[in-house]
Amino acid sequence: MNYLPLDYIGFAAAIIYALCMCALCLYALHSLWLLWRYKRSVGSHDQAYEKELQTPLPDTLPKILVQLPVFNERDVVTRAMDSVAALDWPRELLEIQVLDDSTDDCVELARQHAATLQKNGIPIQVIHRSDRTGYKAGALEAGMQESDAEFVAIFDADFVPEPDFLQKAIKPFFGNDKLALVQGRWEHLNREENILCKAQAIGIDGHFAIEQGARAWSGLALNFNGTCGLWRRTAIEDAGGWEHDTLTEDMDLSYRAQLKGWECTYRSDIAVRGEIPNHVDAWRSQQFRWAKGSIQTAIKLLGPIWKSPWSITKKLASTFHMTHYLVHPFMLISLLCAPVALGLCPQIPVGI
Repeated sequence: MNYLPLDYIGFAAAIIYALCMCALCLYALHSLWLLWRYKRSVGSHDQAYEKELQTPLPDTLPKILVQLPVFNERDVVTRAMDSVAALDWPRELLEIQVLDDSTDDCVELARQHAATLQKNGIPIQVIHRSDRTGYKAGALEAGMQESDAEFVAIFDADFVPEPDFLQKAIKPFFGNDKLALVQGRWEHLNREENILCKAQAIGIDGHFAIEQGARAWSGLALNFNGTCGLWRRTAIEDAGGWEHDTLTEDMDLSYRAQLKGWECTYRSDIAVRGEIPNHVDAWRSQQFRWAKGSIQTAIKLLGPIWKSPWSITKKLASTFHMTHYLVHPFMLISLLCAPVALGLCPQIPVGI
């Protein structure tokens, strides 16, 4: 059978379309599998967490460093400082760092407000860098060098932790020397502001309500979400510290720590409210960072992951997790190929 040149284009488009649809089906099946893992174990873990919360703290508590990375966020910086200043933890065992890399008047606002809080006995300081090497990761690393605290809590400037965050988040560490991270759940201050916020809230809630729980309770690799988490300092150092060769330094560090044998866990009952981007430009910028950063991290770490002694299930789940943003180009390519395949792929031979 002989085909016209355009027929070959149609065949190629059909093959690409089929491959993209197969890939999308695999990612969809992975999501359904996570939902199944979540439903299978949620009840028993809720009971365990309730018992954990009722367990009193020991008499001897560790020193905790609270880091608040900031960049040109004058509208929220004082609110964020007030929220971390209200954390319920012994003042002699608490350090608060405002890691302000701002290039506007946010720096002066933070310094003035820190001075007011210091007069009220709050152990807070503002660390300003004129050289933004490493961006957020660089700021976090620079702040750790100024402290000897055993644990490090991190909050982005648009999040408002409850006063009992540290008391809840520290409990899983007692009795588990291999635990590196306790990740809290995101809540939303502006969920109802507009339709963009409502749509984002649905997606984020799915990630925290289902995906993070399923990973934590199934022994799968779990990522730090960049905020609302409490880290063990030795785990950060053992994993190689904060690195800034990807845009998702949070995912990068958490996977490197787990490759070193450390564990990460998640607590759905530790909720921290934060603001969702309320206009398209901010949302696009955020999604660009998350998408590019996760693929950068996949390129960096999938090799070591597949060479590690992890189970095949854990390796596959990590691969789907780190490359999940590939769903969007697969969808776009399939949409472009479908009409070409339908229009040009021959139904009958044009010659014999």
